[in-house]
Amino acid sequence: MLEKLGCAVAALCVAAPAVAQDRSQDEIVVTGRGLDVPPGDAAYAVVTIDRARLADTASNRIEDVLADVAGLAQFRRSTSTSAHPTSQGITLRGLGGNASSRALLLLDGVPQTDPFGGWVPFPAYMPGRLAGVRVTRGGGSGFAGPGALAGTVELESGSPTELGSLNLGAFYGSRNSVDANAVAAVPVSGGFFTVAAQYGRSDGFVPIVKPGRVDRAAPYEQASVAVRGVTDIGGGTELQTNLSGFTDQRDRGTAFTGVLSKGADASVRLVHRGNGQKGEWGWSALAYLQVRQFESGFASISAARDTVSPVVQQEVPATGIGGRIEVAPPVGGGVTLRLGGDLRRVSGETRELYTFVGTSPTRRRIAGGASLTTGGFANASYTSGGWTLDAGGRLDHWTIHDGSLFEAPLAAGPVLTDTRYSNRHGWEPTGRLGAAYAMGPVTLRAAGYRGWRLPTLNELYRPFRAGADATAANSGLDPERLWGGEVGVDLRPVPDLVFRATGYLNRLDGAIANVTLSRGPGTFPGVGFVSAAGAYRQRQNLEAVEAKGIELDGHWTLGAWSLAGSWAYADSRVHASGAATSLDGLRPAQTPRFQGSATLAWRAALANASVTARYAGARFEDDQNSAELDSAWTVDATLGVPVTRALRIEGRAENLFDAEVQAGISGGNVIERATPRTLWIGLRYAMR
Repeated sequence: MLEKLGCAVAALCVAAPAVAQDRSQDEIVVTGRGLDVPPGDAAYAVVTIDRARLADTASNRIEDVLADVAGLAQFRRSTSTSAHPTSQGITLRGLGGNASSRALLLLDGVPQTDPFGGWVPFPAYMPGRLAGVRVTRGGGSGFAGPGALAGTVELESGSPTELGSLNLGAFYGSRNSVDANAVAAVPVSGGFFTVAAQYGRSDGFVPIVKPGRVDRAAPYEQASVAVRGVTDIGGGTELQTNLSGFTDQRDRGTAFTGVLSKGADASVRLVHRGNGQKGEWGWSALAYLQVRQFESGFASISAARDTVSPVVQQEVPATGIGGRIEVAPPVGGGVTLRLGGDLRRVSGETRELYTFVGTSPTRRRIAGGASLTTGGFANASYTSGGWTLDAGGRLDHWTIHDGSLFEAPLAAGPVLTDTRYSNRHGWEPTGRLGAAYAMGPVTLRAAGYRGWRLPTLNELYRPFRAGADATAANSGLDPERLWGGEVGVDLRPVPDLVFRATGYLNRLDGAIANVTLSRGPGTFPGVGFVSAAGAYRQRQNLEAVEAKGIELDGHWTLGAWSLAGSWAYADSRVHASGAATSLDGLRPAQTPRFQGSATLAWRAALANASVTARYAGARFEDDQNSAELDSAWTVDATLGVPVTRALRIEGRAENLFDAEVQAGISGGNVIERATPRTLWIGLRYAMR
């Protein structure tokens, strides 16, 4: 099925512009975008990242671009060069996390989180192929889709206007690292065609701050490719076809901890923007398919870190399929209306070998299932004078079905577990209301919202290990539900200076967290043996997480100079009872009180330079707040100097002063660090 769909999409990408070229020689302007953002979004806390910033980062990685938005955080502070892929969920507004994303991530309208686990495959997204990023803080986005519990992050692919004709880059860096990328954008009559590819590798660094005999450098090798075709097929309707794939291979710094992630995506979207002034309807139809394969090994390491042995080897195939249809009727009278529906089905299972004797497994486990979410939505915006009003709502129906757990010895013997979980289903109403009033250079905002998130198949069925600690799955998890509100002010005293301030209060009911139930040594259900250095945890629904905070954002441009900054304060607390009573009043794990960043940049026609300073506040590693990760300041820098009009030499520096950024603490007070100082030098060729 995937091969046939891939061939069809690729054929459309290549052939559709050619068909348009034969059909008409009239000038047709296509954008490759979806329907326009409703004017009611002015009522919410929205941050945009432009093309210039995407093309000028020290790491050339999308997760560092997103770090410009204070309050947007991964579960851990490591990048996708060293973090375990399952720790790369994203969230906003201090709501904590357990590696699954609490924010909805979209690329050209397609949900991007892993179908099984909800984490983000960051190596799949090359910043150089994007036109921009739009981050909406706060939940309940009706027309964007379900899952926008803490906010929405929208990635938009670029066209020849943003990307130019050809952009090539090749860089060599610390620890024998290589970063090579290429983007080509070809306009044709009636449309355009883009191809983007990236390859990166490194010998890696030792992730443990105080390594033992078993610790070693953790190398990585990653690649991605994306092909896109956009054409007008008549009557102002665009056909947008996408085909992409990625592979991501990492080592976690000891034997038996190799990780491999790979995937392929295909999508087709038709967009007709219409013309409301002429009574013409706008509409959009989207269909997509996602295939993922994840493999990971986990090891048990002695307290002295002088011996290591395998404990689990996992293989996790997953599939996501979905679509959406929406219409924008020409209502008039200052009203913009969006109506539609969407669905997404995800399925997958974890296939595990465990209970090792020496280096040989003795048991196998297969656990997994599927979920389906279908929903309808409506969103209306009204503008008149200085007022902008917005109201949106969704009604979703969800099912979790075909869940099972099978455990058996590899050798002859009776089956240990053969469980079929009951199917579950429910309805979830969500929505948001917002208002903004503009008085010259000042705009006042207020909004309220309700969002929800279905537990991922990973949370329901897949156990995992982090160092000596082990966490069991929980097939009985309920959805998370959030209520929130915010007020804000936007100031634009002059056209090139913008300042935004927002205060918010959120309550996340049923927050899913990794709850500590016991300490090792011992054998525990769902995970097996845990050593004396480790903790046994299980995913559970807490009573609630309450977060309140302030977000500040600013941007100033003066000729070739620009200064952008973002700062967030979050006071987050757990409300817990029952088995988790000991967590009541504590902070959620991996949730800092303060975050901030600032970038000073200079961009001329052929040269560029930038300096980015980031502050990552202290946070607790665990649910019991017993292990604290230190705060850290880091500085990144870039410099590009022209050689010719099209060729320039570039230098980049990540973590310039080699700050110790603590990413995690496992049993025995073993501290893992994020990327140390990394220096790059290379060439970039850009042809407009």
